[in-house]
Amino acid sequence: MERKSKIDATGAIVLIVFMAVLGLNQVGIKIVNDGIAPIFQAGLRSLAAGVLILLYCLWRGSKIDLRKSVLIPGIAIGICFAIEFALLFKAIEYTTVARTSVLFYTMPFWVALGAHFLIPDDKLTGMKVFGLILACIGTAIALLGGKSGMGEASLVGDIIALIAATMWAAIALITRTTQFSSIKPEAQLFYQLSISAVILLPIAMFYGETFTEPTALHFLIFATQVVFVVCIGFVAWFWVLSIYPASDMASFSFLAPLFGVFFGWLILGEELTWNILTALLLVGVGIVLVNRKPKSETT
Repeated sequence: MERKSKIDATGAIVLIVFMAVLGLNQVGIKIVNDGIAPIFQAGLRSLAAGVLILLYCLWRGSKIDLRKSVLIPGIAIGICFAIEFALLFKAIEYTTVARTSVLFYTMPFWVALGAHFLIPDDKLTGMKVFGLILACIGTAIALLGGKSGMGEASLVGDIIALIAATMWAAIALITRTTQFSSIKPEAQLFYQLSISAVILLPIAMFYGETFTEPTALHFLIFATQVVFVVCIGFVAWFWVLSIYPASDMASFSFLAPLFGVFFGWLILGEELTWNILTALLLVGVGIVLVNRKPKSETT
């Protein structure tokens, strides 16, 4: 497939739909948490999706690269992936989907900050620094402006969501700075799913976290997450990433928390407070500025 220099209509549609799916996915996680314990749910999802991705690789004739230069970063990424989703699922249990969405999708400016120190040709500029400051202010507003009735549990959930965002950023940075980026997208996803399943399922069993009176609705939403979010969604994401400029794609990430806040309000009846809306605006503008190309690069 020929690489393209900018996002066209096809790429934009795929990205917008994927971001909507990610926003809706967090609502699904919160609902399923009532029937399947969070860590066990995350591990079981990785296991089920990992099996499907492996079958897809076998069907396509794709081999899982086990070279040392790929295996070591692959294991590191799998560990980060396990921590990321264990924390994300827990954060949604503690706090609202809206707050989690805003904080979890601060990932792009953590990537920008890490890239400044780890990637020689990806330094912070004045515009990027300003974007980081706006995003940090937005994050602080989200953390400090919660309802008093939500108490300590909300703060715990907020902090967990932020740590999950840094784990997601770590995955992106390891991928960009190692040979792991040279393997096929489906193989990258298989590494993350298989290793996280091996880590999360024993932890969940050790703590006795499994099923908590699940219903048919819980299993239906869970199956939808496995097939449409993890398998189809992330394979589509990696397909877009292989064709379109990553920097152009990054600006679409702001849509995910926007959809998360919207679906949290629409489906769960979560209140749209001033601090969440303000934080969403500041974080979104910050992400756009962080990922904005200088004029010299766009001409």
